[in-house]
Amino acid sequence: MVPVNITNGTLEHSNLTYSNIDKLSISNIPTGSHRFWTHLVMAYAFTFWTCYVLKKEYEIIASMRLHFLASEHRRPDQFTVLVRNVPPDPDESVSELVEHFFLVNHPDHYLTHQVVYNANKLSELVEEKKKNQNWLDYYQLKSSRNQSRKPSVKTGFLGLWGKTVDAIDLYMLKIERLSKEISAEREKTAKNHKSAVPAAFVSFRTRWGAAVCAQTQQTRNPTVWLTEWAPEPRDVYWHNLAIPYVSLAIRRLIIAVAFFFLTFFFMIPIAFVQSLANIEGIEKAVPFLKALIEMKVVKSFIQGFLPGIALKIFLLFLPTILMLMSKFEGLSSISGLERRSATRYYIFQFINVFLGSIITGTAFQQLDNFIHQSANEIPKTIGVSIPMKATFFITYIMVDGWAGVAGEILRLKPLIIYHLKNFFLVKTEKDREEAMDPGSLGFNTGEPQIQLYFLLGLVYAVVTPILLPFIIIFFGLAYIVYRHQIINVYNQEYESAAAFWPDVHGRIITALVVSQLLLMGLLSTKQAAQSTPLLITLPVLTIWFHRFCKGRYEPAFVRYPLQEAMMKDTLERTKEPNLNLKDYLQNAYIHPVFKGEDDSESDAASLDFDEEPVLVPTKRQSQRSTPFPSIRSGSSQSLLSVHLHSQP
Repeated sequence: MVPVNITNGTLEHSNLTYSNIDKLSISNIPTGSHRFWTHLVMAYAFTFWTCYVLKKEYEIIASMRLHFLASEHRRPDQFTVLVRNVPPDPDESVSELVEHFFLVNHPDHYLTHQVVYNANKLSELVEEKKKNQNWLDYYQLKSSRNQSRKPSVKTGFLGLWGKTVDAIDLYMLKIERLSKEISAEREKTAKNHKSAVPAAFVSFRTRWGAAVCAQTQQTRNPTVWLTEWAPEPRDVYWHNLAIPYVSLAIRRLIIAVAFFFLTFFFMIPIAFVQSLANIEGIEKAVPFLKALIEMKVVKSFIQGFLPGIALKIFLLFLPTILMLMSKFEGLSSISGLERRSATRYYIFQFINVFLGSIITGTAFQQLDNFIHQSANEIPKTIGVSIPMKATFFITYIMVDGWAGVAGEILRLKPLIIYHLKNFFLVKTEKDREEAMDPGSLGFNTGEPQIQLYFLLGLVYAVVTPILLPFIIIFFGLAYIVYRHQIINVYNQEYESAAAFWPDVHGRIITALVVSQLLLMGLLSTKQAAQSTPLLITLPVLTIWFHRFCKGRYEPAFVRYPLQEAMMKDTLERTKEPNLNLKDYLQNAYIHPVFKGEDDSESDAASLDFDEEPVLVPTKRQSQRSTPFPSIRSGSSQSLLSVHLHSQP
């Protein structure tokens, strides 16, 4: 049995140095001790309790989702299917081909369709006109305040040089030119068959007909006429609909390779961050600062908070990079982009923040031991590194978790950005309104961040239980803060009806299995071989439980029951027998640039594109994204959002 010595406030175990916190962890139990049965019992207790809570939560959220879908008001996406990879036909346009196909194969339920056009160039023109219109409003306002002096601007680069002209006349000419270009491009795009991409939004007379089409294979060739539920209109990411379906597979391969290298090479800054916790390494690198570093306050800060702060700084730009990667991949909805980014963000944090902090940090601290010790001792060194990193993760929870929640309620970053925009960029009231927009919650960053704390809690619940109070405090604060923010601050960007939950469930199951495997590895270093058969049972039971939940509850999140669709259709026909559904759906999925929303002229009218507001449910009413809120549906979504974001 390897002796355990406590000297000078540190715990020494076979040439490995621990901190005082390890007195309250599994590291303080001698090798080969019979007390490890307590950790086995607690591993079973945490596993069964986690699975029980997950099952109850899956039941509740699946029931809430079905209730929400059954009770919400009529929406275009309930009747609409997105059709991709329409096969080319030399004799028919995409629009004619789509209409003929669905009239033949869905004769009793097909209602109308809207072909997707490659309107990216038109979008650029509309965006350019908006910017010029904003400058015109600014100079007109400036002129009205001081009528004795007309505003002027130089025509050169960024207005720094060139001929000086009247600013109002210049921007009026630019807007007039852009209006003509927009009108011509709009008509060209709508009438040119080459502008149509092989995709369309197809609407049906009933929800039942849409459900049958979205959830079935249309032809014997499974690579053409691919159907899926259409996102709601405000959830559509229009830029990616013009991407040819063939190139999507290539894009996914490119992004998969890029994500692998991003994750791998990010280990370099992670290793640097972990080396900051090594006082001896810093003193060797900068010996002239030894006196300052040895000061008690400075030493405590370097070993405690500096690694967590540095790691948080390195991760600041990661969500933006991952979102750009998801957009390049070609997903067709904003919710899809956020779900994919959230998955990658969690994988990244699992590999770099969790595993990287354990493995890389240990390698730096025990490099000399690795070189001189025998090969069979290396697994022991890595195994004991799990409790060794408890101190780092406690400070990480305090820096990233507690401080992050406090920053969320204070919203210091948005406040600073607003004042910077207000000082440098805001020219009109419209600019100020956009600068003050709180945005949406951002599931692509918030949800995987919370999942990391679930992982830390499950891993250290048995190994170093002292970490659990820090986790519990974080979740308590997060529930209170995010509940308030969701209801009163953020705008609802889209409605997914808790579609994120299967991903959340899967990641918690993954964290549970990882915690069990790491506990097996740790106990193997403690010469507790008799515990291995009992621990092997836990991952098997956990994976079986996941498969059970996946088969029992997940279909409610990926398919719409035909019985529910028929009941909803029957009820609607009874209440509104004279409903003109075609008028309601006719223009729901027209690209925003065809609606003339950003154009003062009625260019869209000449193309028979009449703008019609779309009913979208939300709790907080926003003039920009929610022209017609549904109170009952919004309340349900707010409850779903709070429920999903605050519980496992």
